Amino acid sequence: MAMTHKAMLAQVLAAQDASDVGLQDLIDAGAWRFEGSIGRSMMAAIEAGFCVLGPEHAYDYWGNRIPSRHEVQSGTKGSVLYAWNALQQREDWS
Repeated sequence: MAMTHKAMLAQVLAAQDASDVGLQDLIDAGAWRFEGSIGRSMMAAIEAGFCVLGPEHAYDYWGNRIPSRHEVQSGTKGSVLYAWNALQQREDWS
C-alpha cells in the first residue's frame, strides 16, 4: 500500500532535530521577512530536505512570492515527497 502525503509529512517532522523544528515553525508561520541569515537558513533546510515549504504561500523581504508545499510539484525541493526521499537516504534514519 502506498504511503500517503500525510504519513510522509509526519515521518519527516518526527525526524527533525531541535534546530529543524524551529526552522519548520518559522517556515510554517511564513516568516520569510526576517533578516537574510534566517531566510537563508530556512531555505538551506528546505534544500537539504530537513524541512518542507509552509502550508500557505508567503512573501520574502523583497516581495518575492514563496510558494506553499502544495503548490510545488511533488518530488521537487520544498515538497513533502522531496523531504521524505531525503529522509530515506540518510544513514542515521531507521
